[in-house]
Amino acid sequence: DTETDSLDALRANLIGLSLATAPGRACYVPLRHGKAGDMLAEKPPQLDPAEALEALRPLLTDPGTLKVLQNAKYDLEVLARPENGGIAVEPVDDTMLISYSMEAGRHGHGMDELSVLHLGHKPISYDEVTGTGRGRVPFAEVPLDRATAYAAEDADVTLRLHALLRPRLREEGALALYEGMERRMVPVLRDMEMAGIRVDEAELRRTGEEFAGRLVAMEAEIHRVAGRPFAVGSPKQLGEILFDQMALPGGRRGKSGAYSTDVFVLEELAAQGHELPRKVLDWRQISKLKSTYVDGLLAAMDPRDGRVHTNFQMAVTSTGRLSSTEPNLQNIPIRTEEGARLRRVFVAEPGHLLLAADYSQIELRLLAHVADVPSLRDAFARGEDIHSRTAADIFRLDPGKVDRESRRRAKMINFGIIYGMSAFGLATRLAIPPNEARAIIDAYFAQYPGIRDYMEGVKEEARIHGFVRTPFGRKLWIPDIAAREAQRRAGAERAAINAPFQGGAAEVIKRAMVRLPRALREAGLGARMLLQVHDELVFEVP
Repeated sequence: DTETDSLDALRANLIGLSLATAPGRACYVPLRHGKAGDMLAEKPPQLDPAEALEALRPLLTDPGTLKVLQNAKYDLEVLARPENGGIAVEPVDDTMLISYSMEAGRHGHGMDELSVLHLGHKPISYDEVTGTGRGRVPFAEVPLDRATAYAAEDADVTLRLHALLRPRLREEGALALYEGMERRMVPVLRDMEMAGIRVDEAELRRTGEEFAGRLVAMEAEIHRVAGRPFAVGSPKQLGEILFDQMALPGGRRGKSGAYSTDVFVLEELAAQGHELPRKVLDWRQISKLKSTYVDGLLAAMDPRDGRVHTNFQMAVTSTGRLSSTEPNLQNIPIRTEEGARLRRVFVAEPGHLLLAADYSQIELRLLAHVADVPSLRDAFARGEDIHSRTAADIFRLDPGKVDRESRRRAKMINFGIIYGMSAFGLATRLAIPPNEARAIIDAYFAQYPGIRDYMEGVKEEARIHGFVRTPFGRKLWIPDIAAREAQRRAGAERAAINAPFQGGAAEVIKRAMVRLPRALREAGLGARMLLQVHDELVFEVP
């Protein structure tokens, strides 16, 4: 385990590292302790970082010695940096990913949680060692005895977890998933995160100024409609204007006494034709894009290379999907004009282009495959437009007579079915009466009986076992499937239907990702993979 002074592996200073060679036999190697920035302060006895890392290099790179880590990607990035020896640690096992391969969605996979769950032991916390709030000290200033107790225990706990969890992979049917995919993703994501993606700072600042100008104009318009100025970003003030001053229907007060003005409340009011809620929703969208992406990207840019290095979280989602944080580069809207404007700030190095490759309708292809629907499989095999084909099938139309509205309805139900959408949900999306939506869903299932059978089977599997499986065998746990409360149980049933598709799609792209670096090398191509955005991969290519 490495001890550093930051959660950002690419900016963190390596303070020391710990090793455990057997349960209860662990040590801490201090490298950079002493008051940060104060060269005159007395520093505790410790090894020269360069000498110590050089002495460890043969062990850390020895192909015959397995290195076990918890959240290995972080430590691998810290040690791969030139100032920390530029060491490519391999081979590795990751206790976080071993746990995640078996129990995605059942519990968290952090070391402390796994230690309590499997070893009945609560490790020393970071706060206990460094303090909290204003009294917190940097790890580099923690006395060596306390640093040793904390750091060496981390390595010891990781080793004990490995001894307990690794043999279970085969028993749980998760060995192939871990060995063939999750474990192999670690170096792939390490290299992607270290590469980062270049941002055109001047274009980003222009976009920020444009958004700021639009927000000022939108606020003035909102104040005009409201009849008086107020803080548009204040839910409390907005609630008072909507429900007290304007007396709009549907005002519900929360525990604090303030009205709820979340997105569902505002969308409901906007759908009823009220002007102010619609304008506030538009303002919120631009405001969020400016704060999350413009301001967020400017703060996240690494001044050393002008690139943004996102962090791909490997063991957070319940479906096996990766998630991107600090900054999140997977949620930039694609269909809005503002989203397209933001995407333009991501650029390639001179002499290169960005190339994005995605899987077309991956979740629908999985549906056609796992539910074994011959007509949909044939349509995909022949490269037909799948939504037009569905419209022709369920509305009994000649394929040449499918109009835009029929195709739109078919598309909505195709994607809605994957998410377990109800007749009420479809009626809301298509703005039609619920009985008409129910008739469309009934016609869909009558045309494709295999899909209904598959969905009922998935829900039954979740009720019996507490989990469902992806097409590649990953267990996805559905905690609320036996909930007494009908609403929670219905939500869990929808999750059970969707999880195999989302999880299966995530696994298809992960299987591609672990093969790509070698395939690019063997083909003699100078392209490198930078980002994964769910079913899309982004490359920088000469």
